[in-house]
Amino acid sequence: MKIDEVREKGSKYLFQNYGRIDLCFDHGEGMYLYDLDGRKYLDLVAGIAVNSIGYSHPKWVNAIQKKASELVHVSNLYQVKEQADAAEAIASITPKGLDRTLFVNSGAEANEGSMKVAVRYTGKRKILSALNSFHGRTAGALGATGQTKYQDTFQTLISDCFDYFDYDSCESVKSMVDKDTAAVIVEPIQGEGGVRTASAEFFKTVRDICTDRGALMIVDEVQTGMGRTGRWFGIDNFNVVPDIISLAKALGGGVPVGAVVTTDEISSVMTPGTHGTTFGGTPLVCTAVSATIDVMKEEDLVQNSHDVGKYLKDRVSKIDSDEIVDVRGYGLMIGIEMRRKASDFQKYCRDNGILINVCHGNTVRLIPPLIMKTSDADIFVESLDRFLN
Repeated sequence: MKIDEVREKGSKYLFQNYGRIDLCFDHGEGMYLYDLDGRKYLDLVAGIAVNSIGYSHPKWVNAIQKKASELVHVSNLYQVKEQADAAEAIASITPKGLDRTLFVNSGAEANEGSMKVAVRYTGKRKILSALNSFHGRTAGALGATGQTKYQDTFQTLISDCFDYFDYDSCESVKSMVDKDTAAVIVEPIQGEGGVRTASAEFFKTVRDICTDRGALMIVDEVQTGMGRTGRWFGIDNFNVVPDIISLAKALGGGVPVGAVVTTDEISSVMTPGTHGTTFGGTPLVCTAVSATIDVMKEEDLVQNSHDVGKYLKDRVSKIDSDEIVDVRGYGLMIGIEMRRKASDFQKYCRDNGILINVCHGNTVRLIPPLIMKTSDADIFVESLDRFLN
């Protein structure tokens, strides 16, 4: 099938709610995607921070192929061995004390579940999040998303329990957390918001004020988690331990999965019937989770994210051009803010066999597979240098 046929069929049968780039891929291997005509692209998007171990990793593929031939789904009416194994694997990498996992199917669901846990545990109803944040597009997650462009036309679905503080402002968050606050939900790096970072002081303030006023600190690690920032979790960069973390994206290496992770005490309020999902934690998905974590440990991909990310960030920072406003981020989550339209550079890269993402106006967001090598970074930097100079 050619791309014209795919485009025509999609325009006939699919919702038209995505602004799709006119590319269609046949397969992937390692750092590369191959389109229907066989052209290869160095992928620095990774399915929007999902394909952390690269494409077609043999250990991951073999694990899910074997499980698919044995047992794909049974539901949470029964004990699920693969689910217990995956939860144990998650507990081996999370901050101390966060060793209870609830599996769901996406990042938005993980954030919804996290907020339900906080409301039930505290008995309060107010949820605070940051302006410019992104936590998902389902009704509750949309309410926590501090960007009106996503909320417009859906206001009737959004509860009045949400309010918003200024990201990286200690004074703003301190002034808003009160006795009625159930939780503060925050991203270690605002991904969709332009790869915006905050200070260690800010995250420590959020932790302290939540503890002092009886609110829970939820850290949205959907995009920043699983080694993306050069640590297992983005919040690890700031030496802060939250009450709840939400996971998705890279957790399963490419399958749809999310998770709410919290303490034994907090999780105990979620008794049978308080929350659930038909597909959360299927044998197939949980096998993928365990295989992903195994590969990341065996190949030391968290350290690779740190090392190659630093190399890439340093090389971009040394480019002599007034067109680059800022270079920011941690590990292999890097934002390059540009003066001219970043979408022009995105097209230039695509024409030269490189896939990048643009978010929040003119910010190039680099979120490649964590298997990236310095030689891959060189290819990108040389392309950026040619474009600018």
